Amino acid sequence: MMDSLNDQQFVEQVRAQMLSFARSQLSHEQEAEDAVQEALAGALRNAERFAHRAALRTWIFTILRNKISDTLRKRYRNLESETYDACNECGDADDSWFDQRGHWHAERKPSAWQGTDQRALSEDFWRVFDHCLNHLPADQGRVFMMREMLELSSQEICHNLALSTSNLHVLLHRARLKLRDCLSSNWFEGEHHAEL
Repeated sequence: MMDSLNDQQFVEQVRAQMLSFARSQLSHEQEAEDAVQEALAGALRNAERFAHRAALRTWIFTILRNKISDTLRKRYRNLESETYDACNECGDADDSWFDQRGHWHAERKPSAWQGTDQRALSEDFWRVFDHCLNHLPADQGRVFMMREMLELSSQEICHNLALSTSNLHVLLHRARLKLRDCLSSNWFEGEHHAEL
């Protein structure tokens, strides 16, 4: 692992990807830079704790995800102390596809795709998933990443983005359907597209 962290090309490539992700989540250049720097410093400090159960890049991104979550939660706490509440009705929306936590209702869950456990482990799957995620409209991609990757609550997302619950649920619903269609076309039912 230390070899990879000492490889200038690897670090520059990962840092660029981290910065792109942090910018999309924080929409603030300095906070994004700070989160990336702290995540990389944390990875270097804790290199001996890396258990090799995940890829190095995944482990570093997990650290970054935690830094971004901390930043957004801090923002949320600051906003919460103000009298204005951009989303006091969060959690009240009726959505026939997803529950209040944003998860599929049992009767609406997509059918299982054959062999997904094995395929999901491959780098090709994540390359296709990344392609599909990057081709979502920006607002849908952002709320999807905040909900599924940063694991923020609906209330936190509504507060951070000044969205109503209805808008949040619509954005998440559309993002999930577009991701499902894209993955169905490019991975599960179709040929894996080498150009993606």
